[in-house]
Amino acid sequence: MATSVAIPAPYSDNLFKRVARLIPGLFLLIAVGYAGKFVEQWIARYGKAHHLTLPNIEYVLWAILIGLVISNTVGIPAAFRPGLATYEFWLKAGIVLLGSRFILGDVLKLGAVSLVLVVIEISISLLFMTALGRAFGLTPKLTSLLAIGSSICGVSAIIAAEGAIDADEEDTSYAIAAVLALGAVALFTFPLIGHWLGMGDTSYGLWAGLGVDNTAEATAAGALYSDAAGKVAVLAKTARNAMIGFVVLGYAIYWARKQGTAGVGNKAAFLWRKFPKFVLGFLLISALATAKFFDAGQITSLANLSRWAFLLTFAGVGLRTNIGEMRKQGLRPFLVGAIGEVAVALLTLGLVLGAARFLG
Repeated sequence: MATSVAIPAPYSDNLFKRVARLIPGLFLLIAVGYAGKFVEQWIARYGKAHHLTLPNIEYVLWAILIGLVISNTVGIPAAFRPGLATYEFWLKAGIVLLGSRFILGDVLKLGAVSLVLVVIEISISLLFMTALGRAFGLTPKLTSLLAIGSSICGVSAIIAAEGAIDADEEDTSYAIAAVLALGAVALFTFPLIGHWLGMGDTSYGLWAGLGVDNTAEATAAGALYSDAAGKVAVLAKTARNAMIGFVVLGYAIYWARKQGTAGVGNKAAFLWRKFPKFVLGFLLISALATAKFFDAGQITSLANLSRWAFLLTFAGVGLRTNIGEMRKQGLRPFLVGAIGEVAVALLTLGLVLGAARFLG
């Protein structure tokens, strides 16, 4: 009796079908991400046209909020889910390209005293936020995200850490929301405190760069004080940002060990499998940018590609987040974030004031 053998469809057909399944979700990611950017720009134009000082809420939060509304009201049809799942790819691509914005040579312009303060701020923030998260009973990975976000560069560090430690999307959304909300508050309070204390441009700029998490808010907080303070704030923030790869790498190794090296025959091979390869890409691009391998136009193009990748990432975070699951955490993550931010702001202010005589 003859047996019929099924002939598989050509690979190109399978590939075409797989790509076609991604299209609906990709279009949704683009639409939500662009809507977030549109809202950010519309608010900025409205404030400028009416001479109003409005909070600079980045497209990050708007994209997440729009995605949250869609996913928790009308829901996400099954046809969109394969494309939405690609947000992890865009996350990793964005992080690799983000390396072009971190020129390690710029860090040296701060001077030895300022660099010491950067190291102290990062170390204390990591330790304090970790202890605070444990005291409030937060999940270990949410605690890690808050610690990384508050010590390095806010949203960029959180989304880099999400893939590296395999964190839940709900935890990532919570951490991002906390960092952005508190950053908006710092944008208004830091200049007021700086003027009240009569801080010099260098001291204030250094404090803004050390005490404000997200890069946009830190830059704005410095520029609102003076042009000179804005430049120092950018340098200090760049010094913190330059540590993102090393800190995320450290947490990735910690979580890889914690999640199952026991009983694994070849621990080195296990760690390599768990190791976030995109962190190496980030460090490589950063090193190439530092070595002036790219010209100014190429750096700008890479940075813009990174922002577009993150645009899709943030939209995906909102579209895949379940508010019902987030409610289980309650207000504790925001309390941890608020207490931690205030403590770090006061600590860095004390450090800067104490070191003022040594600053240029």
